[in-house]
Amino acid sequence: MASGHWRGAPWPLATTRLAGVIGDPIAHSLSPALHNSAFVALGLDWVSVAFRVARGGGAGAVRALSILGLAGVSVTMPLKEEVAAAVDELSPVAARLGAANCVVVGDDGRSIGHSTDGDGFVAACRHQQGFEPAGRRCVVIGAGGAARAVVDALARAGASQVTVIGRSQARVEAAAALAGPAGRVGTVTDVAAADLVVQATPVGMGPTSVGSPVEGAAFGPGQLVVDLVYHPPVTALLEAAGAQGARTANGLGMLVHQAALAVELWTGHRAPVHVMAAAITATPGAAEP
Repeated sequence: MASGHWRGAPWPLATTRLAGVIGDPIAHSLSPALHNSAFVALGLDWVSVAFRVARGGGAGAVRALSILGLAGVSVTMPLKEEVAAAVDELSPVAARLGAANCVVVGDDGRSIGHSTDGDGFVAACRHQQGFEPAGRRCVVIGAGGAARAVVDALARAGASQVTVIGRSQARVEAAAALAGPAGRVGTVTDVAAADLVVQATPVGMGPTSVGSPVEGAAFGPGQLVVDLVYHPPVTALLEAAGAQGARTANGLGMLVHQAALAVELWTGHRAPVHVMAAAITATPGAAEP
């Protein structure tokens, strides 16, 4: 390790392992802060940085990883599907979803795409909210990439029912199918009977929280309502659910836990989740998307 310091951590040397995050936009990504806090806590000579890679550049970025010797990257919008199509191998979950949010590069240069979003969500529910999905009735609002990852993970965690609500019938049916026998297509009326409600669309994201994708839904005590949006930290949906007695949470827990899983895949070490969570709380601009 170097004797000096660079932004509070040891100066990178020629032996420093490099990881990162790719996507566009990327300037406000919290991933480097999450990764680097874990590396420091684990005593690893690793550094994570953000790389702006525009749509269409996913395949080229994957090729560059092994050429430049990166250990891996996290992948954000709009590259998850491009990267999944470009890696040498996909994990079973990533193959099922057709998307990868994490790439691991082996010593042989082969790239493996993983999806840690869904498992990160379930881990956040268990460890931060004390909610165990097994045997529970769940409603997922949305049928995009984040929603699909959550539907898949809830089914694998043993949810008794995973109901998907959305505007596009075809996309909703495809998302519900990921849950197998537990999956079904539903409507806003299904929210009232759910143990867990997950808002997995971009509605409410931005400097002001406007609108709710389930206007008029009946929330209540005993429910956990999670909005994957975390900027603002309390959306209109969470305000409405909280006012009706439900427990609420935003998407920061999922962000931390999916990053922790990425760190474990890259390094083989158990990620210090509490350190990572504290790092983004203390990071300037942590409320940014």
